[in-house]
Amino acid sequence: MEQLNIQRLQSQPQLRPGQLKQSVPKQSFVEQLNNALAPQTLKVSKHATERLTERNITISEAEWAHVTDKVNEAKAKGIRDSLVLLDQAALIVSAKNSTVITAMDRKEAKDQLFTNIDGTIILS
Repeated sequence: MEQLNIQRLQSQPQLRPGQLKQSVPKQSFVEQLNNALAPQTLKVSKHATERLTERNITISEAEWAHVTDKVNEAKAKGIRDSLVLLDQAALIVSAKNSTVITAMDRKEAKDQLFTNIDGTIILS
């Protein structure tokens, strides 16, 4: 018969009646709201990185900064998923997660139908 190794987890000491439990300071609603609306850096998913590489799409740092600013602006207005059109590329971006989901060049995007987006950002 195999022996079980059971470890005891340390628990907090029990409180006596009338004794106050120490609590961790909580963020106010306003602080949480400000954190949620604060500009976030744009992440690029593995899938989008592969698409950018295989389609030879290059986006400059300045363009990424502009896209990031506009995605944060869209997020503040309640946009969750957007199509971002640049001169050379089309990006599908989750504003909710601040993540580029996929990318294609503009020629490839020309005859595409984009679904499940609730906003479009046109940058030129």
